[in-house]
Amino acid sequence: MELDNRKSDQGSNAPFSSNLQLYSYCHSSCSWRIRFALCLKGIPYEYREVDLVKGEQYSPEFERLNPLHYVPVLVDDNVVVSDSYAIFLHLEEKYTQKPLLPVDPQLRALNLQVASIVHSSIQPLHMLAVLKDMEKMFGAESKPWAQFTINKGFSALEKLLKDFSATYATGERIYMADVFLAPQIEQAVQRFGVDMSKFPTLSRLYETYKALPEFQASSPQ
Repeated sequence: MELDNRKSDQGSNAPFSSNLQLYSYCHSSCSWRIRFALCLKGIPYEYREVDLVKGEQYSPEFERLNPLHYVPVLVDDNVVVSDSYAIFLHLEEKYTQKPLLPVDPQLRALNLQVASIVHSSIQPLHMLAVLKDMEKMFGAESKPWAQFTINKGFSALEKLLKDFSATYATGERIYMADVFLAPQIEQAVQRFGVDMSKFPTLSRLYETYKALPEFQASSPQ
């Protein structure tokens, strides 16, 4: 497995040194969440590309890091963390500058809930491996299924956020909910052609996210 090792300049002005390595696939929304979070928190890291299309996630090297063969994986000195939700919480607990979880208990719970919906109830149902298995095992066209699962999740998120959203998902500051929402909405629109007119709150947030330098810097492009 030949990993693409590049030092990211995202957060290069951070007032501390970091030995973080992020194993990531550029088009993975799970990986994008963590790239976005690292950029927002100003944490420098070494980017290691794992090409899922080429099957690099099944290499012995990567399997030692994550036997599930999923990205992202974060190596933080002697700590290895896989799964974007767990990685985010690790970063939030260890690197306390520019917090991405609010102190207020209600807003904190809402951020955790929104992130969990994206992480557990939307993205896993349309991830690349699942869609490939559907087509292989059942001969089913995968795009309608992906649109169905995204629409279901977005309907719930729209209801949850309508009374809390302002500039960002849960108020005037960017938090965990936004970190998980932004790549998910981008993929829904660009990859699966989801009609966002049914989700005015999420559509407005998406326009805000697209203008953020940190979102642009962490994008697959």
